[in-house]
Amino acid sequence: MLVVEDEMKIALDIQMMLEDNSYQVLGPAGSVESALRLLEDIRPDIAVLDGNLRGRPVVPVAQRLRSLMIPFVLSSAYDLFTFEGSEALAGAENVQKPVSEGRLIAALQRALL
Repeated sequence: MLVVEDEMKIALDIQMMLEDNSYQVLGPAGSVESALRLLEDIRPDIAVLDGNLRGRPVVPVAQRLRSLMIPFVLSSAYDLFTFEGSEALAGAENVQKPVSEGRLIAALQRALL
């Protein structure tokens, strides 16, 4: 499970939620670049993506995940479909922020089907 989130407190909260539900967490990656670097060497089963990383849309990470056929869910307060290339985000469930553990785990389970 790859976690891509630039706000450390939120990233650690998500990591804890996932680990409490028996997911092994990679990252968290706090930028588009660090997430793409992780994906060079590691192929996670699924990912949780924040929509905006330090002012940059997460679109390049979503595109890479799609090319690897890795499902993902979004965790964002933004309207992500205003970003260029946002078609890479289409169909991904957005659990919104603040992240609820129940909503996150249910979305991940649906994404893995």
